Amino acid sequence: MIDLRSDTVTRPTPAMRRAMAEAEVGDDVYGEDPTVNRLERRAAEILGKEAAVLIPTGTMGNTIGVKVHTQHGQEVVCDSRAHILDWELAMTAWFSGCLVRAVPTDDGILRWDDIRGAVRSGGAHSAPTGLIEIENTHNMAGGRVYPLEVIEDICGHAGDMGIPVHMDGARIFNAACYLNRPVRDLAAPADTVMFCLSKGLGSPVGSMLAGSAEAIARGRLYRKRLGGSMRQAGVLAAAGLISLEQMPGRLGEDHANARFLATELAKLDGVQLNPAHVETNIVIFGIAETGIQTSAFSERLKERGVLMNSVNARQMRAVTHYDVTREDCATAVGAAAEVISEALAARR
Repeated sequence: MIDLRSDTVTRPTPAMRRAMAEAEVGDDVYGEDPTVNRLERRAAEILGKEAAVLIPTGTMGNTIGVKVHTQHGQEVVCDSRAHILDWELAMTAWFSGCLVRAVPTDDGILRWDDIRGAVRSGGAHSAPTGLIEIENTHNMAGGRVYPLEVIEDICGHAGDMGIPVHMDGARIFNAACYLNRPVRDLAAPADTVMFCLSKGLGSPVGSMLAGSAEAIARGRLYRKRLGGSMRQAGVLAAAGLISLEQMPGRLGEDHANARFLATELAKLDGVQLNPAHVETNIVIFGIAETGIQTSAFSERLKERGVLMNSVNARQMRAVTHYDVTREDCATAVGAAAEVISEALAARR
């Protein structure tokens, strides 16, 4: 099967498997796993932060990132299609006791002018803004990348107001690749950054949360409360080190494959897609004009050996990654063309 459902489906590379098998381990809850310690130091170094902590999942990393900055009863400003709002089981409310103040954008990229009107100072009738959250790349906006000057502008104004900024950088390495900038440049303005080892970087498990030493120390306590503290986690950290050192340099291949996929899909009758908007490894395209329900589209692709998910009743999402080749993308387009052609013929 050609699996375009997500870059979470990547399988560990042979180098990762060897490193996992040979990993030096200890009890990480006691801080005694040397491989985990190396991973955390290296992640902090790459992001230019004081400290980092290994987290089992990106959702847990964002949950902790929100919690270390906020108090119950505050508001968190984010984009209206943010992952923390739509795909993380309302953890901002459940764990942090905060209300999300969602701000709509056309392209998923918040700008200070968008945020300014949503910021509240608190008072007799309104809760204060405790945090601003940005997502880079933005998943549901099709992997769009925050321009560096926009990140700096948001964080600068937020800092002036005493409001911290958390970055959901699940795919920040994809953003850095697109901008051709070091990851630390994108991470520097934000107070905390979460990124995933298990997406485009190919690890089987794991995410990182990076920030100040004080924030990460508190984050470890919240990780414990959420059940995320692990023991001999060096077997996972070993793969994470391979992800950090070997995998970022190949992300441009995924981006090129996504642009190829988008260009070819846009040629199909009834597909709504502007390939110029595809910046990284995510392609979101509309199929409403084909007359096919997205669930049926997924089923018919699966019959042809292609896995692809919908994001709503009108749009599909395809994600390129380490286990998808250019030839796979061409095959997927051919399968989509067959499904669409059959559907359109049935309507005539």
